[in-house]
Amino acid sequence: MKIGIIAHLKYPISKPFMGGLEAFTYDICQRLLARGHDVLLYACASSDPILNVKPILCESDHKPITSSRFNSRELSTEFITTHHAYVEMMQDIDSDQLDVIFNNSLNYVPIMMSALVKAPMVTVLHTPPIFELKNAIRHEQSFGNIKYISVSKSNAENWKNYAPDCEVIPNGIDLKTWQYYPESDGDYIFWFGRIHPDKGLHLAIQAAKAAGKKLKIAGAISDTFYYEEVILPLVDDNIELIGHCDQSRLNELIGNAQACLITPCWDEPFGLVVAESLACGTPVAGISRGALPDLLSKSTGSLSQGEDIDQLAECIVQATRLSRKDCRDRAEHYFDVEKMTDQYEYVLQAAVQNNKQKGMKFNVI
Repeated sequence: MKIGIIAHLKYPISKPFMGGLEAFTYDICQRLLARGHDVLLYACASSDPILNVKPILCESDHKPITSSRFNSRELSTEFITTHHAYVEMMQDIDSDQLDVIFNNSLNYVPIMMSALVKAPMVTVLHTPPIFELKNAIRHEQSFGNIKYISVSKSNAENWKNYAPDCEVIPNGIDLKTWQYYPESDGDYIFWFGRIHPDKGLHLAIQAAKAAGKKLKIAGAISDTFYYEEVILPLVDDNIELIGHCDQSRLNELIGNAQACLITPCWDEPFGLVVAESLACGTPVAGISRGALPDLLSKSTGSLSQGEDIDQLAECIVQATRLSRKDCRDRAEHYFDVEKMTDQYEYVLQAAVQNNKQKGMKFNVI
């Protein structure tokens, strides 16, 4: 198949990844290429060239928002630039003679313009329902040119009023690159991800203190205001800020941690940090929100029912006592990237076949 993969434009698709969506896009693109498919990745110009990138946003236009979520001028500029990039891409995409479009953009434009292009589209819902996507999907339903996939059961449930036939394909990771640590050598718990209010790092720090545990933190700063005004005042001698790590260093930090702390403040649709933690054999303590209850079992994680700091601290203590082998077993069973790729490959092939059948019926008429 000739597959056009549309990426999110906030960050390049390159290592070290800014977040789970960048990692997902990189992995699925790399594996479809390895399986012999002809893949074009529509992404930022600074994305990894091994992914056969067709840039739709040049480096001079790509300025990720890292100052403050409240800076309306920068957000407006980002919105307009991204809108224009996707419109121009969709206007010209037929010239690439694609068999199928694999949309991971989080943007309404590819959905709104899907009826204007020849290739069928598979769109992955990586977010809970947001205004622009809800309206775009509602209007697109009358054309039926898109197959929708959700990354978790909880997210599919959230989307059921807009995409009622949404299938679920859980995200996967390359288990071969995540070393299993049957024992922890560290005296700390670990938090990793983008430093942003949605990720709840402030709750993690407070809970670690309440549990009497040292906390190590790794991740890129994606909201400077939050980092400077909320996080830094909480830092003391038991809180270590490590910064943005590559995969090898991250694997070591996770594997040696007594537990990983995951604290979503929104209905996170998946969270690759869960799969990565379990792959290393490290149990999870966190907040029961979004997909987290679906991804963990009682033997691999302990979840609070809300943002209560004392309850979250107790979950940390409980998580450190859980089986590391059960964690790795769950990762191998549910979060294998090759199994994920098998499922997406099947969906993409089905979309191509269905589109051919529609064309045959049209020609007969």
